[in-house]
Parts: sequence; C-alpha cells; structure tokens
Amino acid sequence: MRKDHSLPEGSIKSLWIDSQALKGNFLGDPSQRRVDVYIPAGHDGRGLPLLVDLVGYTAGGPAHTNWKNYGENVPERLDRLIGSGAMPPVVVAFPDCFTRLGGNQYIDSTAMGAWETFLIREMLPFVEAQVGCGGHGRRGVFGKSSGGFGAIVHALRHGGDVWAAAACHSGDMGFEFIYHLGEFASTLRHLAGHDMSIEAFIRKFEAGPKAKDADWHTLMILAQCATFDPDPQQFYGIRLPVDHETCEFIPERWANWLRWDPVRMADKATHLDALRRMKLVFIDCGTIDQYNLIHGARILNRKLNAANVPHVYEEFHDNHSSVDYRMDRSLPLLARALS
Repeated sequence: MRKDHSLPEGSIKSLWIDSQALKGNFLGDPSQRRVDVYIPAGHDGRGLPLLVDLVGYTAGGPAHTNWKNYGENVPERLDRLIGSGAMPPVVVAFPDCFTRLGGNQYIDSTAMGAWETFLIREMLPFVEAQVGCGGHGRRGVFGKSSGGFGAIVHALRHGGDVWAAAACHSGDMGFEFIYHLGEFASTLRHLAGHDMSIEAFIRKFEAGPKAKDADWHTLMILAQCATFDPDPQQFYGIRLPVDHETCEFIPERWANWLRWDPVRMADKATHLDALRRMKLVFIDCGTIDQYNLIHGARILNRKLNAANVPHVYEEFHDNHSSVDYRMDRSLPLLARALS
C-alpha cells in the first residue's frame, strides 16, 4: 500500500534466468529462476547502482515486490525514499532463491544448491547486462534474518571484488545463542512423532494439508543442516549435528556449522580485509530479538571495532518480526555509498 500516491512510481521487470549452477541440484528444485527488478521512475536503469535484496527464511525475492496490506512492499518504499529525495535512485534486484526446504542462506551447499555461485556468477552479470546498471564498485547487497546472514557472509567473502556495500538486518550470527541445544532437543522431540525419520517428517510436511508452527521450526533447523553440514548420502542431504538419543553435539559436525558463523568468520584477516575494501558495512539488530541475535551482533561489532574495520552498527528496541521499517535507515546509506 503506497503511503503517498503523489510520488512517481517505478517499474518492475520480471526476468528469468536458466541457471547452470543450479541445474541438477540435489533437492530437485527448478533451475529456472525469476528475478524481479525495480527501476526507479524517470530512469531506464542504465548507469545506476544495483542493490540485491536477499529475503528471510520461507520467502523468495518476489515476495518483497508483492502487494502488502497495511504497509509498503519494497518497491513502494523505494518510490517514497527516492521520490522524497531521501536517497538517490538505484536499481534493486529481487532474486527468487526459495528451496524445497523452505529458504536459503545464500551459500554453496552440495545439498541445498550452489546459491552463492548463482548469485555472483549468473544473477549479477545477467541483471547488469539486461538493465545496464551496477558494475564494479556499484553493487550492494542487503537482507534481513537469513537474508542478513547472506549479506554479511557475502561481504566477508567477496567484499571489494564483488560487493561494494552491504546491510545486514538482524542477521544470523552467534550460532551458540541461536542454535543452542534446546533448539535441537525440540527438533528431536518433533521427529520422535515421525519415528525419528527426517524423511518421514518431510514427506508428511510436503503432503500437507496444513503445517503447524512446530513443523516450520523443525523444517528450518533441517534446512540449516543441509546448508552448513550437508551429507549427500542422507535424505535431502540432511544430518543433525547432535546425537539422536542424547542430543549431545557431535564435535566435527558442529564445527562445520561454526565455520559459517559470521562472528567466527571475522577472526580471519582475509575476511576483515574484504570488509575494509567496502564503501559501507551496515549492521543492526533489535535489542529484544527473540532468536537471541543481538548477542552475536554485539560480538561482531566489538570485533570489527577492535580490528579498526569501518562500519555502521545500530541497535533498536524491537524484536525480530516486522522490522522492514529499518530499511528506511539502510537503503539511503547504501544508495549514497554507491552513487
């Protein structure tokens, strides 16, 4: 719903990519992917910076271009921010990275698919060629929750060469605070109703007709398993990092998860150097985030301060839900940094 109908309205192009990186993926997800592209009013996109929106778990990029009740979708927000002069014009891409397991963390996985490769080697050059936007030093990535994780991990891995700016809203970090033993114990308890079979649970989930909250939570944990510690010998590549009987961590499996924790990635000089090469690194989190993400955000902020890595860090009094309004803060910063 547009807040100001007097402001000029940008356009949305729906592009389709036949991905080679995703072809024949382990989950059997489609390799043809839709990318909605926002172009601001009065522009054809040429010469403008490019931002890429990575959405949170259970969503795909086009969810952010859909009509939204009692609130703005992202194109409407961009129309308001650009039309009011709060930010310079940018092109924004909304890639559909939804998977059979309910979402994405935007890294390459033998189980989930080569999503990092898709985004960097296929989606970016395709959109830039079609629209004439972006290019070296003119690309930014932003997202919230799993999308925030994707944004900060891409910055840590590809800052300066691929991405010139990144905004991480309430991104997954500080894994011991998010995926503590209680989360895995809940997953085991839910799987107990399916004879401790991951396959039986997912088959029932996919058959429907209605998923419960506990089903979604379990699916999310299993999707993370397939992302951070995939085992192609298992159903959908999923194996838990805990003992199925005692719920004790299996050290070598849990270590595979932790190497993707942004808090720990920031201990490597190469990753810190990548952030230093960026024009903007923005990180924020709600102080009462129900997934305990604030603790990881604070640790990362301390590490970046200690390493003299320029960044913007902000906290706000809210939880993890319905915080799209924080884009009013990050999007103008991203656009100015890249313009």
